[in-house]
Amino acid sequence: MGETSNAAASGAPRGNRRNLKSLSLTVPIVIGAIALILPSPYVIESPGPALNTIGQYEGKDLFTISGHETYPAEGNLDMTTVYVAGGTDRQATTAEVINAWANPQYDIQPEDYVYPRGTSQDEVNEENELAMTDSQQDSIAAALSALDISFEQEIKVAGFATDLNKGSVEEGDILVAINGVPVTGTEQFRQEIQDRGDEDSELTVRRDGSEVKVPIKTEVSPENGRVMGIYLGTSYTFPLSVDFALDNVGGPSAGMMFALGIYDKLTPGSITGGKHIAGTGTIDAGGQVGAIGGIAQKLVGAQDSGAEYFLAPADNCADVLGRIPDGLQVIKVSTLDEAIDAVKTIGAGEDTSSLPQCTAS
Repeated sequence: MGETSNAAASGAPRGNRRNLKSLSLTVPIVIGAIALILPSPYVIESPGPALNTIGQYEGKDLFTISGHETYPAEGNLDMTTVYVAGGTDRQATTAEVINAWANPQYDIQPEDYVYPRGTSQDEVNEENELAMTDSQQDSIAAALSALDISFEQEIKVAGFATDLNKGSVEEGDILVAINGVPVTGTEQFRQEIQDRGDEDSELTVRRDGSEVKVPIKTEVSPENGRVMGIYLGTSYTFPLSVDFALDNVGGPSAGMMFALGIYDKLTPGSITGGKHIAGTGTIDAGGQVGAIGGIAQKLVGAQDSGAEYFLAPADNCADVLGRIPDGLQVIKVSTLDEAIDAVKTIGAGEDTSSLPQCTAS
């Protein structure tokens, strides 16, 4: 009796300890599982597809030109894209961020660095669509400028991001010159602001038919350097029409590659020589090439598409170093003319080692 009693008495605590141990292991597992599916304040950038601007997309030419003689184009002038996951209404989970962190082809950015706080996905989509439309118009202007084909353009004050210069400029003012330098495009205008540093600028605008000189202040933006707190809009009148057939891709970063494609189709012969070239970069009417985001992922997308050469904005060189896939030659360009010269050099089968490269300074 004593033996049975002792066994029963000692058996109960052992069972409780097992239950407590099981519970202590289950709780952190459940907490960890919940944490993995919780939304995170990060955005994930991954390689997207490359699309040949002088080829077809979903059975249609990426763009068609009417009102001017065109010529057949060969090879590839690929625009490159980036998939962006997370942010706004579609936040990435912690598990997705951890998975992206482990993939060297992906980049992770704080959500607030990519999107202003409180921005909705619909607002992001609308902004990206407008940026794509503007970049397409700028690419037409840049290509025509390179070909010495005349057109009309006006760069206007379209609105205000801040009150910094509300007392100096007015919505609808047409930009004529900044610090005595004629305004030829938005990228050139922004570069003039950056070069000026913290000094005030003098802006010449056309208002109600008369030219007026007004002082302009700038302030520092973490993402864009020095800014004036105004939105610019550009309107063009072209002697030809270019129709683009591209949906579900937004942003301004395909501008340079569209400009190269338009230039190629308006030029006898093929400037690519049948070679596979990819690239990225914004463009303005004056042919200035601007920096873009996600270039590391675009390099991967270009290599995956079979490109051997990649045209990168000179201002993105710091982002390119250490991220170039094997077998891909990256050539830096600051203007459309430099990009055209690079493509012609590649297309002619000439030595490309003399073309400008992104190097550590």
